Amino acid sequence: MKKIFLMLLFSAFLCNISAQTSPKNDNQRYFDINKNLDIFNSVFKELHMFYVDSIPTDKMMQSVIENTLAGLDPYTEYYAENNMDDLRMLTTGEYAGIGAVISYNNGHVIINQPYENMPAAKSGLKAADAILEIDGIDMRKANVKDVSDKLKGTPGTTVTLLIQRPGENKPRTIKVVREKITINPITYSAINDSGTGYIHFSGFTENSSKEFRKAFLDLKDKGAQSLIIDLRGNGGGILEEAVSIANLFIPKDQEIVSTKGKIKQWDRTYKTSEQPIDTLIPIAILTDTSSASASEILAGSMQDLDRGVIIGNRTFGKGLVQTTRMLPYNGNLKITTAKYYIPSGRCIQVLDYSHRNPDGSVARVPDSLTNVFYTRNGREVRDGGGINPDFIITEDKPGTITYYLITQNVVFDFVTDWVLKHSQIASPDKFSLTDADYEAFKQFVKSKKDFKYDQMSAHSLRNLEEVMKFEGYMDVASAEFQVLKAKLVPDLDRDLELFKESIKDVITNEIIQRYYFQKGVLIHTLQNDKAYQKAVEVLNDKSLYNDTLKPEKSIASSH
Repeated sequence: MKKIFLMLLFSAFLCNISAQTSPKNDNQRYFDINKNLDIFNSVFKELHMFYVDSIPTDKMMQSVIENTLAGLDPYTEYYAENNMDDLRMLTTGEYAGIGAVISYNNGHVIINQPYENMPAAKSGLKAADAILEIDGIDMRKANVKDVSDKLKGTPGTTVTLLIQRPGENKPRTIKVVREKITINPITYSAINDSGTGYIHFSGFTENSSKEFRKAFLDLKDKGAQSLIIDLRGNGGGILEEAVSIANLFIPKDQEIVSTKGKIKQWDRTYKTSEQPIDTLIPIAILTDTSSASASEILAGSMQDLDRGVIIGNRTFGKGLVQTTRMLPYNGNLKITTAKYYIPSGRCIQVLDYSHRNPDGSVARVPDSLTNVFYTRNGREVRDGGGINPDFIITEDKPGTITYYLITQNVVFDFVTDWVLKHSQIASPDKFSLTDADYEAFKQFVKSKKDFKYDQMSAHSLRNLEEVMKFEGYMDVASAEFQVLKAKLVPDLDRDLELFKESIKDVITNEIIQRYYFQKGVLIHTLQNDKAYQKAVEVLNDKSLYNDTLKPEKSIASSH
């Protein structure tokens, strides 16, 4: 019988921490662990010997491990040997394949987005192409993972796809030569007329700091007098890469981040190790609620050291450090081993996974329990809530209907039809969706009989109605309740018009991506980007920039 993965996992863990703990304090804990492992081992043996059907060993162990880790935090994950490509992609940004995002839509796995200058795009694959066969193997009933596994392979090898393209009667065969796919973290960089450089940075993968350095030097050569670093949507990555980027602007031997965990010997302090490129250029960093981990290290250290202003929305609040640990049979455990602390001494972790509510949920750190810290210049900053911007930009709410139009592929399918009728479009900075196009979209949505959307307000309304009936208030407040109900229940015609602008933006971005990839989407969206415009304003106003970094300056709001 195969080894019990869970036992090996715990055994490896115990071996690694045994030298770091006090036997006097931990004897009972070790006894409890070993007792429960013995019980689990006995249960599994009994099942294997006497259960009426065969036990799916690997599947069961995978489920046990996943359920065990689910009680910790969402970043502690087990990667079996056959999933190591996922871990490698996560940490390095590299994999060998065709360079495309795939998804499931209309009963098939499809090409969702081919990456620019990658094999899929170079071979002619387009968004919405349905994958029917791979190297002669039928993929019509395959799931996304099955197709993904088939598309990956050794660099230089050829994979043959049979695809069905929308608008064509017959399938076509396309051959793609696999390459080592390296996702460039620099999605877009440019300099505007006022001399402000802009870098959109998508992820802290292996060697990403070198790509950032190259982009920054290029902007300086072009005459950049200030810099915007866009970390919106950047979920983080390798901690050392964030330190290296900070080092471009912060003097040598300055602490950027420190990590502290259970094993004190593993605690580390990360300092800048080289002479910086530019310690004077004014910098604005754009953040949003998806800016996490290494993004928060970079943004937080620049804020704590008063090296730049933060503009946008409060960051995600992930102050946890993960380490990969080798396991038997070529598996890996990505485990949370520490919390990180930025130069002011604060930890920005927003959720306390070690203390769960009775229902298993995790609570935010209450504002009343956060602590005040100070930047180098003496500005007040707080822990326990991500990085709060110096200028908060209020964004319009897109409405629940927009979410459902995206997740149910309504926008994607409409754009697929739209693209068939338009061989080309204007450049990203000039393209706009016409009102006639939006009217066509509204009719397209109405033709989708299976399109359904709901609202949290409608759910709350139903709950309120039950409570009012139970407590006897419905008779005295029935008229008012009916008026409120009429306004809050989903209404397709009303909501398509009410949230017209946000829906048009989503459609426009999807269209531009089909012709100009993600770079084109950025070029288009920056034209009316409130955070970007505020950053340009602050960087072009030296007094405003300098005053923001003074201790008496409080966090401002911009609407």
